[in-house]
Amino acid sequence: MKPSERRKARRLAIQALYQWQVTQDNVADIAQQFALEQDTKGVDLDYFRDLLFGVSVHVNELDAVYSPYLSRPLADLDLVDKAVLRLASYELTRREDVPYRVVINEAIELAKAFAAEESHRFVNGVLDKVTKQLKK
Repeated sequence: MKPSERRKARRLAIQALYQWQVTQDNVADIAQQFALEQDTKGVDLDYFRDLLFGVSVHVNELDAVYSPYLSRPLADLDLVDKAVLRLASYELTRREDVPYRVVINEAIELAKAFAAEESHRFVNGVLDKVTKQLKK
């Protein structure tokens, strides 16, 4: 496992999760579409699939992990921010092999790349509170 391959898997997963949130298409179809249409060179495809399927299967549990720390209703959350928070919450709760600092840093970078200008600060604040709660 190379960190760069996982980073690329996260970037692809955020895009696929966004598509899933918008279209509500079957996750398996989205995964197949991404595998065929996206540049997957240097991507940890197993990790991509784990993130995509894991988030979609556990979406309600993941929303319950971070939603207590939102400053607005979950329904009002931007879809990119929601995808980033769901992915990070999945990694924090289901991927014990990934250090929480890596999860938060990667989530911030994803927010900077795909979300609104100040979203990375919002994501950082929410995930900081999630991490403190999970450590208890």
